[in-house]
Amino acid sequence: MRAGGAHLVSFIAIGVLVGCGVALLLERSLTRVLLGIILTSNGINLLIIFGGRSGRAPVVGVTETEAMSDALPQAMVLTAIVITFGFTAFLLAISYRSWYLSGDDEVPDDIEDRQIVRRAATHEVSTADLSDDDPGTDPEQIDSPAPRRPGREGGSG
Repeated sequence: MRAGGAHLVSFIAIGVLVGCGVALLLERSLTRVLLGIILTSNGINLLIIFGGRSGRAPVVGVTETEAMSDALPQAMVLTAIVITFGFTAFLLAISYRSWYLSGDDEVPDDIEDRQIVRRAATHEVSTADLSDDDPGTDPEQIDSPAPRRPGREGGSG
């Protein structure tokens, strides 16, 4: 029942955490995406910790070298916790802003997404530009010239 110092139940719990997190990541609500990121990161952090060698405290002079635990997974998990905290705060701010402006935190479809779904349903393939704008006046189609630097007209500085 033990596999590398960790119980099989621990790995099943890690799998459930990551599986539920990925399922929540596929939702359209930003709150559920936030919860999915938290669950997935916690599951992966546990997996990294269980991947390390177990042993005694890695303090030189107190513990023999062969009996020391691996400190690298612990350092990686601490770094991952800080990164996840920052990303969680950022996503929470985006979710709150979306809720404040529109009353919900669901990510809407783009018009182009709806057109792609409609074309896929009818097996229609089109490479033509269907916009009403003339390509010569469409600001998305015209590259503006690069700005020139003043004082670089020639000569060697």
